[in-house]
Amino acid sequence: MAVRLSNFDQTQFRQALGRFATGVTIITTAHPDTGEPLGITVSSFNSLSMKPPLVLWNLQTSSSLLDVYQRVERYNIHVLSAEQMALAAQFSRGPQEQRFENVEYSINEFGIPKLAEYCSAAWFECYNRSRYLEGDHLIMVGQVERCDHSDHMPLVFHAGSFDLTPIRSKTSRQDNSCE
Repeated sequence: MAVRLSNFDQTQFRQALGRFATGVTIITTAHPDTGEPLGITVSSFNSLSMKPPLVLWNLQTSSSLLDVYQRVERYNIHVLSAEQMALAAQFSRGPQEQRFENVEYSINEFGIPKLAEYCSAAWFECYNRSRYLEGDHLIMVGQVERCDHSDHMPLVFHAGSFDLTPIRSKTSRQDNSCE
């Protein structure tokens, strides 16, 4: 059976997709030739499998980092907290050498930059297991080797912009009401 022709334009498709709220991540790696720390803001991140532990994310084929992420063996995924909106913006544009300016990070045993854990909602150290080209994106499947999380609330992307998840209050209602 053949695929039907789409009855919408790219703007309508983007607006419809924007109604699905996502978390925001920064994915870091080291350049396979120079070891230079590299990173990019990505909102297309999902869990894939528990056994083995797999996650997926994707990158536009027009990205200047496409060749790098196709060739690296490992990368780190940092789920940003609600307090990290400026960091998400910093890693979303501009030259790579500026993205790590004034950012606290360490280098793991594989030479991959890892953002300071104390303010991310979660992090995943991944082996670059599989890559699939589909449409105008490269789908990356990472096998999670290490991970952890914090009590920080996540940063949320919705309808084309960042929405801050409310900071968890110290007192919570017991009656589950929204008022």
